[in-house]
Amino acid sequence: MSAMAPFTPSNRDAWRRPPCLPWWKRAIDLACCVAALPLLAVCTLVAALLMRLTSPGPIFFRQERVGHQGRRFLLFKFRTMHVGASTATHQAHFTELMRNNTPMQKLDRAGDSRLIAGGWLLRASGLDELPQILNVLRGDMSIVGPRPCIPYEFEQYTPEQRRRLDCLPGLTGLWQVSGKNRLSFAEMITLDVAYSRQITFWQDLRIILFTVPALVVQILDTKRGRRSSAATAVSKSAAPFAVPEEPVLPLNAKRQPEFQRP
Repeated sequence: MSAMAPFTPSNRDAWRRPPCLPWWKRAIDLACCVAALPLLAVCTLVAALLMRLTSPGPIFFRQERVGHQGRRFLLFKFRTMHVGASTATHQAHFTELMRNNTPMQKLDRAGDSRLIAGGWLLRASGLDELPQILNVLRGDMSIVGPRPCIPYEFEQYTPEQRRRLDCLPGLTGLWQVSGKNRLSFAEMITLDVAYSRQITFWQDLRIILFTVPALVVQILDTKRGRRSSAATAVSKSAAPFAVPEEPVLPLNAKRQPEFQRP
């Protein structure tokens, strides 16, 4: 595998079009960012109140991600986990998904103790990603494109898998509206590489329109997963105290004595 590109500061000119972006794509990005700014302001106030009550700490979470052609940048999100939460669990989970090629279900679908109160809903609805419109304005990301990966994920990619980063990463993309967490890692790579090889105005518009229904499905899937996990936990905790039922005997049957002399 080739070496990763060194971390360099992001372009801070919000109105400058990144060289890898068609003019119409940058126009869509700026229009969506302007439209989303009021929602970002409201969500920031709600997140600030939620964290003040449940998990004191910063409102925003910054994380190094890998973007276009291996270039690193700082990605912004609303914080949904307790301060100092370990990433070791996620690393092991991602490695397992790559190895077994199973559907890419998130850890919080079955419950994750690292999440703050209400954090699962922010993540399932995609609202935790809303601050990334700042990354879009800075030219690190686009509205539509493959999701930017974490450096330790990128290190495990093959050269062909890294082709998914031949275009700017995005807030939403072809993988997200095609099934997302119901698809395997290999299917995600296939969709992202296909998108990066053929970017069109109408495809981007279609992806943006189908993002909201995809998020609704994701919320419902997460709720079902959390409910199923909670029910399983309750049944397991109650199992040691369960009293075995006696077999029902016919009315004319004679009950055998429990102990018989030899």
